[in-house]
Amino acid sequence: MIRIAAVLLVVCAALAAVPALAQFGGIFDPPRPPADVPNGAFPPQPPPVPYPQYQPPPPTAGPPPTGIQAQPLPPPPGATAAPPPVQRARIAPPPAVPPPAQPANTPPAADTPPPPPPDDTIVTEMPTEKIANNRAVFAGLDKITGRTISFDAAIGETVQFGALQVTPRVCYTRPPTEATNTDAFVEVDEVTLKGEVKRIFTGWMFAASPGLHAVEHPIYDVWLTDCASPVNSPVAQSTAAPPSPATTPPRARQPAPARRVAKPPAAPQEAPASND
Repeated sequence: MIRIAAVLLVVCAALAAVPALAQFGGIFDPPRPPADVPNGAFPPQPPPVPYPQYQPPPPTAGPPPTGIQAQPLPPPPGATAAPPPVQRARIAPPPAVPPPAQPANTPPAADTPPPPPPDDTIVTEMPTEKIANNRAVFAGLDKITGRTISFDAAIGETVQFGALQVTPRVCYTRPPTEATNTDAFVEVDEVTLKGEVKRIFTGWMFAASPGLHAVEHPIYDVWLTDCASPVNSPVAQSTAAPPSPATTPPRARQPAPARRVAKPPAAPQEAPASND
């Protein structure tokens, strides 16, 4: 019996708390009075405060007057005043006169030149002209002693530098009016300790790029430096004039340490025996 009374008391308390919760609403809702309270509405709010409207300032006629003199000052004593600038009138260009209209079927006038044909000319660039030379100038380096010498060789001549035999085949240069490009086709042989001749280099050497095609040897290095004695060609005669003996003194030529290698003469051929 006591338990039933307790349960009924709890139920009545819960039903009485519902209007109280409805008065406050959620946590984000403003509180409101219960519906059974008379005159439970919000009190009347004060009228809104009127704000004055923005009015732009009246336009001004110009900057306020100042005490600064606006007239030009007179020139100093002994000087003349500059003349006033000349006002130049702008001349309007004459109106363009349109050409007279011609009928659609009118043939062109006889003195009217025909339009030029399209330019389809093919321009072929000429190859660079070379100047052949009779001698090639080389530089040699002995890596053991660190000595560098210069020697020259005629085309087809074999010059020995240390254990190397250098034979130039051709040597070309360019005219002075073009970019410098000196090259030569060279053959380099090595003489071994047993007396054998072994080819170690065959190809083009360039004076501007010694390391492009270099001779690979553990002791000696050889590279091209210049060409000399150009062949008597029209290009060489027109570009290279001989120096005057009166102005250029003769210079004694120092003996080159490289020595020439004489090729053995060819064996004479035996004459065929006659039947007489």
